Amino acid sequence: MKTEMRTEIALITGASAGIGKAFAEQLAARCKVMVLVGRDVAKLMTLRESLSQAGLTIYTLGVDLATSIGVARVMEAIRQQGPVTILINNAGFGVHGRFAEADLDEQQAMVNLHCNATLALCRAALPYMKTQGGGRIVNVSSVGSYLPLKNAAVYGASKAFLNAYSEALQLEVAGDGVKIQCLCPSYTRSDFHQRAAASGFNLSVVPDTAWWTPADVVAASLAQLDSDSDEVICVPDQASRQMLRDRLRAQADSFK
Repeated sequence: MKTEMRTEIALITGASAGIGKAFAEQLAARCKVMVLVGRDVAKLMTLRESLSQAGLTIYTLGVDLATSIGVARVMEAIRQQGPVTILINNAGFGVHGRFAEADLDEQQAMVNLHCNATLALCRAALPYMKTQGGGRIVNVSSVGSYLPLKNAAVYGASKAFLNAYSEALQLEVAGDGVKIQCLCPSYTRSDFHQRAAASGFNLSVVPDTAWWTPADVVAASLAQLDSDSDEVICVPDQASRQMLRDRLRAQADSFK
């Protein structure tokens, strides 16, 4: 991925806004083909038009990856437009509220999207990556995956699954030239937090200095992915990295 030649075929989920859109914008110069997946077809079309350039073919796919039909359609896109060399599993959502009063279907849809869809797309992409001698997969998690998220229990737990899965998967595919990253951003200005606010999360409790832009998150992700680092977990901001170090030390001390 260090070259700027158009050699890559990327598939990005949740591409219509936020971090997914930023991945599309920053990967466009490297790609000969991009498959942009999201639920908002109009936004996908607008993004495709803004990225239109010579040498780049862009496909858009409007599906809901929380459904089996949506996952099947994206797996077919990998077969038809692939083999993909870069897979960005970014689609996600969160809801705020006590689990005991939550809509169970909505909670299960979150697990389907964060966990089941990621598994299915990785499984679809990996055989091709192994055959061609390499590839890159980014599973977008959250700093919240390391914390007990009161009123967002299933969100945090589903993201924690991505951390453990990504680290184990890297051990399995390292010899095949495939690099796995689990991206754990903190507060990022995007549609995600606007939807969270609509469901009861108070954005005003987060200081302005704590917010990142999607472009900065993606730049940090790609910088680590392009480097020789063998780290799987990518936490873009220093404050969150220190907070997690302190938490992990405290947890380790509790076992003494």
